[in-house]
Amino acid sequence: MLGWSLFLAALVTFLLTHMIPARPAMRGRLIEVMGRRGYFAAYSVLSLLVLGWLIVAAAQAPYVEIIPPFPILRWMPLLVMPVVCWLAVAGMSIQNPFSFGGLGHRPFDPENPGILRTTRHPLLAALMLWALAHLLANGSLSHVILFGLFAGFAVLGMSLIDRRKARDMGIEWTRLSRNTARFSLRAPHPWPSLWVGLVSLAAFAVLLHLHAPVIGLSPLP
Repeated sequence: MLGWSLFLAALVTFLLTHMIPARPAMRGRLIEVMGRRGYFAAYSVLSLLVLGWLIVAAAQAPYVEIIPPFPILRWMPLLVMPVVCWLAVAGMSIQNPFSFGGLGHRPFDPENPGILRTTRHPLLAALMLWALAHLLANGSLSHVILFGLFAGFAVLGMSLIDRRKARDMGIEWTRLSRNTARFSLRAPHPWPSLWVGLVSLAAFAVLLHLHAPVIGLSPLP
């Protein structure tokens, strides 16, 4: 029971640390006291610490099988993670008026939306695919809850952000988003540059190398 108690405590803490600061009044007060830079720095550190605790607690919870450990499912993270890395890097490499990320310098062109033709939310799409792949490969109850939470957060986040952006942008939403999609299988237009692919492969290689020493489990089937 101790394992489940620790997992539940970590899960509740994770939810509270993301729900409470997201409330406009609380967030505004914290930024006023800590400053914008101090708030985001503290929030990032706290989020990483709680996330690490949640992952460790899920691994230490008693094993209750939900999804049988079929050998083919062990391959899912290896097959999906290159796509996850590509989505994240491509999403960060352009300007994105619709969602998180977007560090590019070139103004967004609605006629050539790039990766946003596939999804307006590349980082959330990456989170969703990462979570689903790991859920299938780790089918215990605690991991189904953990990765299901992340996948649900990503899907819900896409819907909520679209709704808020459509309200805030007004008529500009229709004009700018006409060639984009919340999440689809349409190919990007134009395709991300070669350096995006190379950085994505490098990121995948780093994650593959660090998985065992950091997480404590080899990602290889």
